[in-house]
Amino acid sequence: MTMRALSFGAMAHAYERFRPGYPVELLDLVLAYARRPVRTALEIGAGTGKATRLFAERGVSVTATEPDEAMLAELRKHVPAGVKTERAAFEELPLGKRYGLVYAAAALHWTNPAGRWPRMAALLEPGGVFASFGGPIRLADLELAQAVQKAQVPFLDTDEIPSPDGTLPEQAMQWPGTELQQSEWFTDVRQAEIERRLTMTAREYMDHLSTISAYLILSATDREQVFRQIREVLPAAVELNADLTVHLARLRPQE
Repeated sequence: MTMRALSFGAMAHAYERFRPGYPVELLDLVLAYARRPVRTALEIGAGTGKATRLFAERGVSVTATEPDEAMLAELRKHVPAGVKTERAAFEELPLGKRYGLVYAAAALHWTNPAGRWPRMAALLEPGGVFASFGGPIRLADLELAQAVQKAQVPFLDTDEIPSPDGTLPEQAMQWPGTELQQSEWFTDVRQAEIERRLTMTAREYMDHLSTISAYLILSATDREQVFRQIREVLPAAVELNADLTVHLARLRPQE
């Protein structure tokens, strides 16, 4: 998992170009849940800053943290001038400052589970909010998805990230909501879905796959071969399901 977590830097520019951004509905959902103005936010694993922009452009003072210098350099090209940046993994962040919101955009699964929630709680102000959001981008055509899966099988079983705690896909509450519900540090855990449908050309979809960690850690030869085989089964354009699963939780008042 660590190898996959640190595989993105070489593709920072492609990540910025070919990963979709986040809709304003997500921002509205998080801010409504907070039930009070969110003035400061800490972002974990900010990547190239797609979620950073969403919050910063609404006036939130965002501190974007990212362990990969190449990703952070790409982020700095695109975010508003007031965004603070720090090269650090979640586990390295100092605990002296607290924020009204701590959030992770498709990045929480890269953090170390040991001590994750007490550390998260230590970064939040009293009454502060935690948010995590993301989700796989899947081909909407099931037959096409099966053909692509067959093409990639010689090289990898799946390009998706498995649930960190083994939660099954059919379970109502998904990770990290499952962990948050068990945490002594958080309360009022909620899960929501935001529907997204995307259309990409075959070339754009292949460029998108080039930013997925499961392919990035393959050898150059294997990556070239699997991409060639996938490209052969694609039509000129593809429809994608890119729904976002959002988890929200509130810091539990300390007695």
